[in-house]
Amino acid sequence: MSHQNTTLKKVSVLIPCYNEVGGIANVIKSFPFEKALSQGFLFDIIVIDNNSTDQTADIARAHGATVLFEPMKGKGNAMKRGFYSIPTDTDYVVMLDGDDTYRPEEILRLIEPLHSDFCDVVIGSRLSGRIMNGSMNNLNRAGNWIYSHLVRYFYKVNVTDVLTGYFAWKKSALEDLRPHLYSQGFAIEMEMVTKMAKLNQQICCVPISYHIRAGRTNLSPVRDGIRILWMFTKNLYWAPTIPTKKSLEESKFVSQLQQG
Repeated sequence: MSHQNTTLKKVSVLIPCYNEVGGIANVIKSFPFEKALSQGFLFDIIVIDNNSTDQTADIARAHGATVLFEPMKGKGNAMKRGFYSIPTDTDYVVMLDGDDTYRPEEILRLIEPLHSDFCDVVIGSRLSGRIMNGSMNNLNRAGNWIYSHLVRYFYKVNVTDVLTGYFAWKKSALEDLRPHLYSQGFAIEMEMVTKMAKLNQQICCVPISYHIRAGRTNLSPVRDGIRILWMFTKNLYWAPTIPTKKSLEESKFVSQLQQG
């Protein structure tokens, strides 16, 4: 290998999974490991098993991923487990889903604006990229388009896809964000985008492709759509505060992490 370890930038890739036996192997295998090394990046693949009832965790381990276990159901819970478990030597953090809808091959496009110090956060935008036939129904596409316009207008941040599952952060930006995240389910993306805007983090979007998922979706368009709308609305009046040690200790989630 031509690079010395001291020159490599470590990218911790978080993949939340609940019963993704149909997609997780292909997701892990599709990361451009060799190309990343040639450009000075080292991937650390971390799968967060959200109490799956299938063989997702076993398959992820067999393909070289580190597997964390989060017993409390919900994508938000899984992501917070991952956010508080990133290794200390991490430089950048990437999040994407384990259902094979997002292309791991495109990860370097998300990392580059961080590495060149163009911004603090990168959002992978499906709406300004390529949405493959059958991967997103008209209702979801319309809802995402409306939400993205509302966030741009009310939060004054230039985002084009607020419900994407493909993000990249500088480690410092994620550390600033994570104490403010409380969503347990699919509203986590809306909470992240709106609170990053309130934290005045520099956000940019890059186009990505979106493919038909492997397996069944866990998203409920009506129930989760209402939760996403509530998250958008309540965060209009949110202002960041510095979490105290006492408040963190009282947090059930953080306490669980400290204990185990």
